[in-house]
Amino acid sequence: MIILKGCDASILISTTPGSKVLAEKDAEDNQDLRVEGFQTISKAKALVESKCPGVVSSADILAIAARDYVHLVCPSFSFLNIILIMPFHFGLCS
Repeated sequence: MIILKGCDASILISTTPGSKVLAEKDAEDNQDLRVEGFQTISKAKALVESKCPGVVSSADILAIAARDYVHLVCPSFSFLNIILIMPFHFGLCS
């Protein structure tokens, strides 16, 4: 059984203007990441935020997107062996 406890979404954080330290998103190693990927995560988070404000983080969205991508690429993969532990519960949203 695989237990996922979310993920490190520091890749989504941009460098603060005027900072001498680059955030992970702006690091040289990450410059070839597609802007559309970041935009997709932002759009998904905005959609969830519109229904459940302050409940879901970008890291949550990224973890769910990764889980769903694996299912799309390998539909025969059994998600019964994966427990995705998230710090929110969609049932609390109306």
